Amino acid sequence: MTALKPLILAQIAARGPMRLSDYMALCLLHPQHGYYTTRPPFGAAGDFITAPEISQMFGEMLGLCLAQNWLDSGAPPTFTLAELGPGRGTLMADVLRATRGVAGFHAAANIYLVEASPALRAVQAQTLAAHAPRWCGSAEDLPDAPLFLLANEFFDALPIRQFHRTHAAWAEVMVGAAGDDLTFGKAAPISLPALERRLRDTRDGDVVEYCPAAGASITAISQRIAAFGGAALIVDYGAWQGVGDTFQALRAHEFCSPLDAPGIADLTAHVDFAALAHAAAPHNLRTQYTAQGPFLASLGIEARATRLAQSLRGPALSAHIAAKQRLTSPAEMGQLFKVLGLTPADTPPLAGFDSAMV
Repeated sequence: MTALKPLILAQIAARGPMRLSDYMALCLLHPQHGYYTTRPPFGAAGDFITAPEISQMFGEMLGLCLAQNWLDSGAPPTFTLAELGPGRGTLMADVLRATRGVAGFHAAANIYLVEASPALRAVQAQTLAAHAPRWCGSAEDLPDAPLFLLANEFFDALPIRQFHRTHAAWAEVMVGAAGDDLTFGKAAPISLPALERRLRDTRDGDVVEYCPAAGASITAISQRIAAFGGAALIVDYGAWQGVGDTFQALRAHEFCSPLDAPGIADLTAHVDFAALAHAAAPHNLRTQYTAQGPFLASLGIEARATRLAQSLRGPALSAHIAAKQRLTSPAEMGQLFKVLGLTPADTPPLAGFDSAMV
């Protein structure tokens, strides 16, 4: 039994079954026993490897995309360069290295990292020591200024609520207990205004996941971009108006039951990109959407890969080729991962969305 599990069982005994979102929040962010608060989860020694850890090319492409949009937007003399959930700081480091040659970009940028984990903040401070980053706890805390923002595999880790459709109502999935075991159950069906729009594209029995925190983050980002200018690139695995149970756990690079190891397994769910676009809609932003593979191809990853390969031989060259394949192939991350771009409707669009999906 993990250290966190008795605390969850005690809370259920005292208050009754808990929402999936409350269970996820405890497992990931409990101050003493939460997954993200107690360990760096990335890399071969952790539980998963993200795109920036696979190849520097990922961050280089995204950084140059934002820098080009900064230039296209008139090169504001001061702006916020932010990342949500920056992991070990690898993505931001690659962005800053790739944009060194963009005149004025670094001088104008104030770097902000949105990170809740003290352990990860310490790692990010080392990775980005030369760039004087600042930290905040949520997107709502970002400055009121032009905002150029990245979020890679951030929204998939936000706590979700999960519902089964029953006619025009929704039965919420809950986490309960049977002795010392955690179990899934369902609450009585209720009407839910937040899912009213999903009645048009679902049927009885369908499972829909809803992430309240994602809407709050997108609203905060959209308000700043609408008011002050900027752009956001959001990369994650998911779909447009996703349907189905995507709640999952990963431990030591292997999938396991989300209830098996609370506090020591990573918990995620696929991102509903339509919900993110819906949250941005009131702010009159342009939304662009495509898959990661075509996005990186449009930005020139093939040419960058060829250039990097010129100095590589043997195993290093093989690893480089495999990394580019992993990022772009439809059979790997190229189709599963999607990219959502947000920009003001009256400014130039972001590059990379030649193969728009909606």
